[in-house]
Amino acid sequence: MEIVRTVLVTGGNRGIGFAIAEEFLASGYRVAVTARSGEGPTGTLTVRADVTDSSSLDLAIAEVEEKLGPIEVLVANAGITKDTLLLRMTDQEFEDVVNTNLNGVFRVIKRVTRGMLKQKFGRIILIGSVVGLLGSAGQVNYSATKSALVGMARSITREIGGKNITANVVAPGFIDTDMTAELTTELADSYRARIPAGRFASPQEVAKVVRFMASEEAGYISGAVIPVDGGLGMGH
Repeated sequence: MEIVRTVLVTGGNRGIGFAIAEEFLASGYRVAVTARSGEGPTGTLTVRADVTDSSSLDLAIAEVEEKLGPIEVLVANAGITKDTLLLRMTDQEFEDVVNTNLNGVFRVIKRVTRGMLKQKFGRIILIGSVVGLLGSAGQVNYSATKSALVGMARSITREIGGKNITANVVAPGFIDTDMTAELTTELADSYRARIPAGRFASPQEVAKVVRFMASEEAGYISGAVIPVDGGLGMGH
């Protein structure tokens, strides 16, 4: 029987993060989500935090630990996009995405791993993207941050992998969310044509993979990139 554990999902108030929080809740976990605005699923603890603001993270994590206990599973999901072609991309657009999608992940991991070491158990799951290894025109900033998560997970594995702590990247492809709903029919059809599965995934399909990666059964998987992309990346 699965041990009940405490999970923190960053950016758990919408899209994939919301679905991940719902999946963990349905599986009996104690679930907290960070959000700058809005709320996580009913039954979760929502704490206000911005991953670019260290002091807000300190307060949020302290609140989670006080109310739900030590954080044993971290799902680093919070992220932003500022897509534009390289020659039009400003320094600020690049730096903002890096500060949230990469620096923000580091800030959260650093704050929860101490507790994981004390508990002698930890699951660090970084939400990457197929474009982290495949690349994507107009996403130099975003793809760079998602690629960097792979090196981060593998370095963490080499540092503390012997302490019953795993670190992996789950890399979704095109998912049915508010973001893809804004695509024109023509553009959405062109993206689907590139996907061997012929469709976008549901957020729940990503959530179920994330939940497995947090389980006891996944304890010997670390430093891996788990694609949930319908075959789009083919390991890239």
